[in-house]
Amino acid sequence: MSTLLGNRYQLGQMIGTGGMADVYLAQDTRLSREVAVKLLRSDLAKDQTFVARFRKEALAAAGLSHPGIVAVYDSGEEPAPYIVMELVSGHTLRELIHGGERLPLDRALQIGIGVLEALEYSHQRGIVHRDIKPANIMITSHGDVKVMDFGIARAMDDLGATLTSTWNIVGTAQYLSPEQALGDVAGAQSDIYSVGCLLFELLVGRPPFSGETPVSIAYQHVSATAPLAREIAPELPEGVEVALAVALAKRPEDRYQSAQSMLEDLVKIRAGQTITTKVAKKPLISRGSALIAAGVLIFAGAAAVLALNLTSSVESITNQVPNVVGLTESEARAILGDYKITIQHAHDPAIPKDRIASQIPLATSSAPKGSAVVLTISDGPGDAIVPDGLIGISLIDARAALAAEGLVIARTEAAPSEQSQGTVLSVTPEAGSTITAGSGVILTIASGEVEVPNLIGIEAIQAKTILIQTGFLVKEFFDYDSTQPNGVVIRQAPEAGTTQTIGKSVTITINKP
Repeated sequence: MSTLLGNRYQLGQMIGTGGMADVYLAQDTRLSREVAVKLLRSDLAKDQTFVARFRKEALAAAGLSHPGIVAVYDSGEEPAPYIVMELVSGHTLRELIHGGERLPLDRALQIGIGVLEALEYSHQRGIVHRDIKPANIMITSHGDVKVMDFGIARAMDDLGATLTSTWNIVGTAQYLSPEQALGDVAGAQSDIYSVGCLLFELLVGRPPFSGETPVSIAYQHVSATAPLAREIAPELPEGVEVALAVALAKRPEDRYQSAQSMLEDLVKIRAGQTITTKVAKKPLISRGSALIAAGVLIFAGAAAVLALNLTSSVESITNQVPNVVGLTESEARAILGDYKITIQHAHDPAIPKDRIASQIPLATSSAPKGSAVVLTISDGPGDAIVPDGLIGISLIDARAALAAEGLVIARTEAAPSEQSQGTVLSVTPEAGSTITAGSGVILTIASGEVEVPNLIGIEAIQAKTILIQTGFLVKEFFDYDSTQPNGVVIRQAPEAGTTQTIGKSVTITINKP
């Protein structure tokens, strides 16, 4: 993998990895500034439809210039689609609240206001985020709020995936709007609902809805009433409860109609003022509606949508087989009551033990009531063997090789090496080890940094040869020291023994009268 993207961005060490992309520290050689580069996985890059959408949305996101939005500077497609972003020092909100710790009221409202300011700006320009969640909110080292991944969430909105991928997006499902769960178009009010879920968690200590599976969480978003915030945290002011109830209304028309209107209420609450917004007294989606099918439209850690098709009448789809993948046997039997059920078992790395991994006929297929349905129940992931041949190949190729064996990368650790940046140096556990399928391995990869050699006292020509062979550029200056032989290196920067990214310059001072 080339370490220079677009003849401009020199990749440094990897600073993050996920299901969709790897993130690298990089140097913009044209503007001499550090940036973050998100490089998409090679398997996603093969989907030309996605690449086209990604290009379009990256350009749209690049047009957003707001202090509360992580800036997108540039994008490209070689060696894989990538975007160049503002490098932000800080942590994601997900990292800050990972332990379920509640934030102080003033700080939680301040964060909510920061997110809404960014959304008001983007909504005014026709950009709906559609994947507001703690992992997409950065809190900088100065305490400022920055929303990231605009455009990527939109581009992912049409990327197909199977239901077995739902186990990877439970976190996203907790912030999903009802209309997204139903597969409908997501508008500005969808982002407001997600902010409501986010703010609820900040103030109460947990999301409004939770469950074992994305399907169960999404169903609650559609049909269950969110708990009142003060029933869990009685010390919260009444205005907070009202604002959350409005933001979490099931119907988009019953929510705040703009990010600005919710923002203004939060500002009043923070100032100790009373808000006049009222909760709509309109009926929810009927609890008698039947959950007929569930399918995932999006996956790759950046965004996910559970399409839940509900009808008010079971009779209207008499011959459609319900989707029960992901449910327990008892839940599946309750839904498939009119069918003859045959159970079989098999290992499955993606579906938890004792849940339905697959069904025949497939969901929504036509099959008369009383006919046979075969359900395969997961016996858990089983075992997998860490493959040979990982050392010396690129991170992208290693990810593909591990995926073929039912394994994933748990994390990467960068280390100085003369190997090309991203090359796998070692694997833990080692090749041939038997581990649980679906679990992760640790890869040590070349950071693209090598140790600067000691050049002091070496002839200038030899010193320059060493630097070039090591992968550095050379800058030379001249000075005179009568105690040293002519033509030798008398000073160098950086000093010997320090590490320096391949492709950067090492300055040598040559003794010359």
